[in-house]
Amino acid sequence: MAESNFVDYIRVFCRSGRGGKGSAHLRREKYNPKGGPDGGDGGRGGNIVLRGNNQLWTLLHIRYRKHIFAGHGEDGQKANKTGAGGRDVLIEVPLGTVAREAETSRYLFEITQQNEEHILVKGGRGGLGNTHFKSSTNQTPRYAQPGEPAIEGWYILELKILADVGLVGFPNAGKSTLLSTLSAAKPKIADYPFTTLTPNIGIIRYRDNRSFVMADIPGIIEGAHEGRGLGLRFLRHIERNSILLFTIPADSKNIREEYTILLNELKLYNPELLDKKRVLAVTKSDLVDDELMMEMAADLPDIPFIFISSHTRYHLDKLNDILWRELNS
Repeated sequence: MAESNFVDYIRVFCRSGRGGKGSAHLRREKYNPKGGPDGGDGGRGGNIVLRGNNQLWTLLHIRYRKHIFAGHGEDGQKANKTGAGGRDVLIEVPLGTVAREAETSRYLFEITQQNEEHILVKGGRGGLGNTHFKSSTNQTPRYAQPGEPAIEGWYILELKILADVGLVGFPNAGKSTLLSTLSAAKPKIADYPFTTLTPNIGIIRYRDNRSFVMADIPGIIEGAHEGRGLGLRFLRHIERNSILLFTIPADSKNIREEYTILLNELKLYNPELLDKKRVLAVTKSDLVDDELMMEMAADLPDIPFIFISSHTRYHLDKLNDILWRELNS
């Protein structure tokens, strides 16, 4: 997926439809000059609805649709005819899309299932016609309800990628290289920090035609939870991953210390991330020999770990075995 085509944050102005007015009509016919009230109800205003679509991976299709308006309900008519309802607007979004109010950042809902629907902005209710207000003491009410007004405002749609495994590591930790080696994904790879500017997704083929989804999250740096580096822009994507695969190069000064920093950034962003399963992959292991690996292993964190090399494909099959076991344990 081209970087310019990946959009995971959209701010849109939405307005639902207003409800139609109820009719205050009084029935008047040649042989029934005082037929009484027969005003119909107003039609409801249109809703703005979000629907999950598992074929979408980005919010790009909404980028240039900054104003979204639903249709207004029609007024009630004589002869107890209800006005037509306003046109609903249906917006398809990727699974993992979160809706919020822009002004208050209040969480509204999250879409995680195919064809799951939620009303983002509800249309106004149609007003009642005068037939609802007749009584034994008021047989000819000459009034009816107005329809409820439309609701309008700015809303935020943000995407949290749904993936089984999320790659977590500092810039240049070998995450993109690992993803491109294990899958058909082609992320941008270069020898400088922040090569990856958008999350990349790959399907990892496993034994017996099974598979799982891996996401390469742009590199975290110390202070990311405060917005440093790419910070808050991409940390939210980690929330939807089942397993966090920490990638730290074998030539790092202190693997345990880097792991602690990464874990602390996740904790400061969202403490619930620490409840996820964690696996450590020591990348670029072709740079060290077996004896040094044994020394390094003695000081690694107490989580499942493995030494790998994307360039030589060293232990990549074993890495997949570990990830599959953790996903299904």
